[in-house]
Amino acid sequence: MKSNVYFIDLRATPKENLIGKLARLMHTAGLSEKIKARDLVAVKLHFGELGNTAFIRPVFLRKVVETIKSAGGFPFLTDTNTLYAGTRSDSPQHLATAIQNGFAYVVADAPLIIADGLRGKSETAAVINQKHCTKVYIGSEIVAADALISVAHFKGHELSGFAGTIKNLGMGCASRRGKLEQHSTVAPKVNRKKCVGCGDCVSHCSQQALALQQEKAVLDSKKCIGCGECILICPESAIEIQWNQAIPVFLEKMVEYTLGVLKNKEGKALHLNFINNVSPACDCYGYNDAPIVRDIGIVAATDPVAIDQASVDLVNREQALPDSCLKTNTQGGEDKFRGVYPEIDWEIQLDYAEQIGLGSRRYELIKI
Repeated sequence: MKSNVYFIDLRATPKENLIGKLARLMHTAGLSEKIKARDLVAVKLHFGELGNTAFIRPVFLRKVVETIKSAGGFPFLTDTNTLYAGTRSDSPQHLATAIQNGFAYVVADAPLIIADGLRGKSETAAVINQKHCTKVYIGSEIVAADALISVAHFKGHELSGFAGTIKNLGMGCASRRGKLEQHSTVAPKVNRKKCVGCGDCVSHCSQQALALQQEKAVLDSKKCIGCGECILICPESAIEIQWNQAIPVFLEKMVEYTLGVLKNKEGKALHLNFINNVSPACDCYGYNDAPIVRDIGIVAATDPVAIDQASVDLVNREQALPDSCLKTNTQGGEDKFRGVYPEIDWEIQLDYAEQIGLGSRRYELIKI
């Protein structure tokens, strides 16, 4: 069976602005049916690293919050702490970053709660008995919530090819322990010919796995947790992913974590992907490169697999924007994410998600 994926473009009129269209999208996709009176509703989003500007605008979250409240729920905006050293690695910094990026209560009309506690250790185990993980470790406040609304910025990603709903849930809802488990088989390497010994990677490594020796970076693989922060931090592109079986395993673990996140949310979850500012890399970095395609629209669905498949298809049918990092696969119908990350088979996550019953890659796109 095909899953319904609802879509709005970014056109607006004096009679209905984009915020109003978003409300209509959520209503049509059945948000009010997912929420009962007095439900505590986790709105899972990415607050963006300081310096990044590609994350979803806070005014959109205010409309999500308003719609949840009109259905009788009590929403809170949430995310989990990061593995890497940045501006979101513990709750005080994370909350300060969220407020500085515009998600203050006065703007979003909802409180901010970091789901895995002060240092990323507040977690609840969910038993899933899958190929890689018997248990997955999720931020406790997301598990405790009565309902879950995923609000994801759809973009490229240096480890998963693209990042949408599955990445927002599987990686984004995991505790620090859960993130470590997903990244544990991914170890970067230093290309000594490219390394200029600037030390940027050393200062950004939360595990002190990188050091300078003879003016070159050296990686201690025993300390490395595979978070990938150093890969894009390096201004010389001297730190590279080792392309091996680690990437498929990482993708499958991320999918298994998504399964765990949604385990106690059957009939109580809705997913939104914002397909605008389609940057080539994650919002976890303190900058964002130019978008690879034009702003497209917003999609909503109850099926996390279908919504990501539809989002990929909508991006790939576009002509690439000039002056972006995309130099191949630039024509409409060509795979933009393979163009940016040719070594990553992003389809693995969708195939595996379908295989373990998370959803369907077959969908019907319904424009409203």
